[in-house]
Amino acid sequence: MTEIESASLVFVLLLASTALGAFVRPLLPEEHKAQETVQLVQLVVGMLVTFAALVLGLLTASAKTVFDTTDSDIRGFASSLIQLDQALREYGPEGDESRALLRAYTAAAIASTWPGELPPRGNDYPKLAENDGRTDNLDSQKLGALLERGQAQVRRLQPRDPYHAKLANENLDRFDRLIALRWKLIEEAHGSISYPFARILVGWLLIIFLCFGLIAPRNALSLVTITLGALSIALAVLVILDLDTPFSGPIMIASQPMRDALAYLNR
Repeated sequence: MTEIESASLVFVLLLASTALGAFVRPLLPEEHKAQETVQLVQLVVGMLVTFAALVLGLLTASAKTVFDTTDSDIRGFASSLIQLDQALREYGPEGDESRALLRAYTAAAIASTWPGELPPRGNDYPKLAENDGRTDNLDSQKLGALLERGQAQVRRLQPRDPYHAKLANENLDRFDRLIALRWKLIEEAHGSISYPFARILVGWLLIIFLCFGLIAPRNALSLVTITLGALSIALAVLVILDLDTPFSGPIMIASQPMRDALAYLNR
């Protein structure tokens, strides 16, 4: 289920919960509608609203931290690609094959991770099948194989002097760091929100809106107010889920750092 579908489901459930409360209200005995009972319900609702607001705020902050961390890591990843390419250039023509694999990987990563954007020019990089177009395409075996082949090419180099031997070792270290950072990005793409906890939060919200239906007067202003409240909660859920999955949804990590790296690699 996508982020928008999840938020839409929350919106519908909140309105349905309110409608259930409004339907049950006329069926309650009169003593359940006494002023003391209504005040008690309002106190409980106020407590639940406080808890829900606190949790929503914490989830928003956590999701924003994940998004910002991933954005920083993708910039670091692009910088590592540039540094590795520069080191391979410095080694000499023997590093050209690894550089070509590095360019192919970067172009393929851009095309598969941001499928809604214009793909890089040229056809010298692998195209992932349409059914591989997931939000975590960074973990594609095809993409990983390109980096592994480039690293294997560096391992097969035969340095002709101590200077090139040192460069070869540095390039291997750079490949190791690049692959480690790639796997870090893969893990961050999966998100960090605990879905059982998210379901409990939705349960709290359903109880709150059920109580709204029980105590709210039946007029147009109440209906509009509750609908706007449900819409606001659904939009908050959308923002949280979208920030927690940085490579999918309306709010995505920008592809520009990777495109800048590719432009440098193509020089």
